[in-house]
Amino acid sequence: MSTIGHNGGPTMEPGFGFRKLAWTKARRELLPNLPLEVVRIRVARAKRLGLPYKTYATIRATSGQDIVAFLFSGNALELKVGQVALTAPVAERIAALEGAAGRIAAVYAPTRPEAVLDAHPELFEAAGAAPGFTASWRETRDALRGALAARRLPADTVVLVAATSVERGWSAAAGLGGVIDRELLFAAGGAA
Repeated sequence: MSTIGHNGGPTMEPGFGFRKLAWTKARRELLPNLPLEVVRIRVARAKRLGLPYKTYATIRATSGQDIVAFLFSGNALELKVGQVALTAPVAERIAALEGAAGRIAAVYAPTRPEAVLDAHPELFEAAGAAPGFTASWRETRDALRGALAARRLPADTVVLVAATSVERGWSAAAGLGGVIDRELLFAAGGAA
């Protein structure tokens, strides 16, 4: 439980250093010894998501979870002010994720999330309002977690697809599983 003045950093209770050392050592010993079939499954999963294996493996190792859904910022979707229509390449790439991962949009005002869902009924499972550029850390967290709550998704299983440095900060604010640049997912070679 946090007390006044606690910054939410690592616990300082006795044994923390040993637990960290033991976890690091166990992880180091496991990684080179992953069974070949596990590696094959993970390579296939990365390919299905249209991500480079190294990116997929890094997200999985960092969050400890598989990628269950992608959260797309309005900028990553290339939505202009008041626009709801996606370009054909963006729509095709998001459609290719069907069955592989959930797809959630976080759109900026004045565009309404419901309008994006109505314009693309088959592309997104949910949409929510993106936090404003002047939103506090708490407001950012609440806005993003609200979009995830519609699908009952744990935040650490969701990867943010961002286009700006401000959006990249959303990942830490909401406790997301990771963040990738839009170019990585929407590049011509990124299609699954």
